[in-house]
Amino acid sequence: MAEAIDIRALNERIERESAFVTNLMTGMDQVIVGQKHLVESLLIGLLSDGHILLEGVPGLAKTLAIKTLASLIDSKYSRVQFTPDLLPADILGTMIYSQKDERFVTNKGPIFANFILADEINRAPAKVQSALLEAMQERQVTLGKETFDLPSPFLVMATQNPIEQEGTYPLPEAQVDRFMLKVIIDYPKLEEEKKIIRQNISGEKIQVRPILKAEDIIEARKVVRQVYLDEKIEQYIADIVFATRYPEKYDLKDLKNLIGFGGSPRASINLALAARSYAFIKRRGYVIPEDVRAIAHDVLRHRIGLTYEAEATNVTSDEIVSKILNKVEVP
Repeated sequence: MAEAIDIRALNERIERESAFVTNLMTGMDQVIVGQKHLVESLLIGLLSDGHILLEGVPGLAKTLAIKTLASLIDSKYSRVQFTPDLLPADILGTMIYSQKDERFVTNKGPIFANFILADEINRAPAKVQSALLEAMQERQVTLGKETFDLPSPFLVMATQNPIEQEGTYPLPEAQVDRFMLKVIIDYPKLEEEKKIIRQNISGEKIQVRPILKAEDIIEARKVVRQVYLDEKIEQYIADIVFATRYPEKYDLKDLKNLIGFGGSPRASINLALAARSYAFIKRRGYVIPEDVRAIAHDVLRHRIGLTYEAEATNVTSDEIVSKILNKVEVP
């Protein structure tokens, strides 16, 4: 009985603490028409302290969504346009010799911000990709012999265009794995499209004002970590990830030849963290299986390696995740 009362008290507390989510959603809706899944994914990344990779054709408001979220939170925002001639120093910064002081002075790059928009991340070569790796994983940057901590919260939101392959560099697996979510964005619906046209030809610019401070996000993250995750849900998450590695053990023999490699332990961790954040966004103090299912595709689609056979038969990682979710027993 004590447990039930605890959950009820926790639920009430989460409902109180998550009130700001509605304000953030409303603020985003003023600027972004539709794209509910994109907005939810950005909030999950923000509350889980994870980075997000957005993939979609040009013109689907990827950049605008990230910029709007950064504007709603009183924090520092940087945008880096990735190009083939970009150098690590263009992102991280460099040491510059000061003649006046007769010593090297640190000139910090655009990475020293709370929100980083890495636009068209797959256009930059491997050297630049590896420069981002340390920042994303360790939340620090090394310039010369000195190491600098990055501000908190620190969130990299990267976009990539799936159409053009010319002049692009596929992201290394190690870096793709650093992204908590890979979100695929689709075209808006017909009614939404008409609304977008009306909004843009009216010439009115919507002013976005900050409604939260960076400290509020750090506090919210502490509350998210208190969302109750039952042992049965933990087992469910572990089963889903294990099914990507050993599908034959879950009566999915037909997937064995389609999967080159499955999700790493990072997949399990991120599934649990994202499920908690999703429950928080839905203003609930506990995680249910539907929360795990809702975010499973975004967490797993970039962590499953496809074999040549899968690519030859046009099987996508999304289809594999759907089959696993349909097969693994729900608690």
